[in-house]
Amino acid sequence: MIGVAFIGVGRMGLTHLCNLSAIPDVRVVVVADARREAAEQGKAIARAERATDDIESAITDPAVDAVLIATPTATHAHLIEVAANAGKAIWCEKPIALDLDETQRIVALVNAKCVPLQIGFMRRFDPGYQAAKRKIEAGELGRIETFRALGRDTYPPPLKFLQGSGGIFLDMAVHDFDLARYLVGEVEEVHAWGATLIDERFQEAGDADTAITLLRFANGALGVVETARRSAWGYDIRTEVAGSDGKVVVEAVQKTPMTFSRRFGYEGDHFENFPDRFAAAYRLEIEAFLAALRAGLPPSPGPADALETQRLALAATRSWREGRPVRVAEVQPTH
Repeated sequence: MIGVAFIGVGRMGLTHLCNLSAIPDVRVVVVADARREAAEQGKAIARAERATDDIESAITDPAVDAVLIATPTATHAHLIEVAANAGKAIWCEKPIALDLDETQRIVALVNAKCVPLQIGFMRRFDPGYQAAKRKIEAGELGRIETFRALGRDTYPPPLKFLQGSGGIFLDMAVHDFDLARYLVGEVEEVHAWGATLIDERFQEAGDADTAITLLRFANGALGVVETARRSAWGYDIRTEVAGSDGKVVVEAVQKTPMTFSRRFGYEGDHFENFPDRFAAAYRLEIEAFLAALRAGLPPSPGPADALETQRLALAATRSWREGRPVRVAEVQPTH
């Protein structure tokens, strides 16, 4: 039985908490949130022993073996630090921090404390991407030649979110950058363009709402990542990896596995947003974390993945802002 402290009962927190509550051999010791009423709501959902708005005391509770963090981005680094110093296993939503120096500091601390840490790049756990990974690792594609990823969110986020998000590359395209590393390998160089084509609020936030990033992989493969903050037809996520002998394509065009045909045409539906498109992935990533703890294995994606994927996203951001190709090796902590 693994004792868990669950931190953060917002929109995604509720999704993770419901998934956690369905996993056997897990005891939710405490649910914590800065808003006490949210913590109480989470306690009821998870049938937890207690609720609190004292987050640090929840983490350091002696009955807690693992801490799951689903709080706003700006709090992640501090809460990981508290948990690592307390010797707890940690699962945390991405990113560790928006600042590379802070991410590097936390990764070094986690490694020094020898505590397990998994970062919430959930697409790695989607059954489609898992199947693609198996095909690639088995060599069925031959030599990998190209990678293509397209990500369009359904609705643009509010201005307040944009101002603290880190930008389109670090907040949104980062999922496709992580998939690029997961499926193909490390990226050596990027060239990115960004534009404001959807909403002028993005200019106010110093951000782009539409972007294209070209990738040059260390193994010689080439890639492109297309990112947009709006899709009038629904949540739109597609990925292709092509090799000398074959290719894999991961996409979920329909939400409901039914089409209605008449008058020489047909109708279907799309996923509305990420919680329903990646419902299985959100469940499986928590299951994988707990399974790794039980087996005494390091969970994945871990601290090194958090750091390297962030460097890739920051390289794309720098490329866009400076109008030039950027080698990922250029992006280094300042100390």
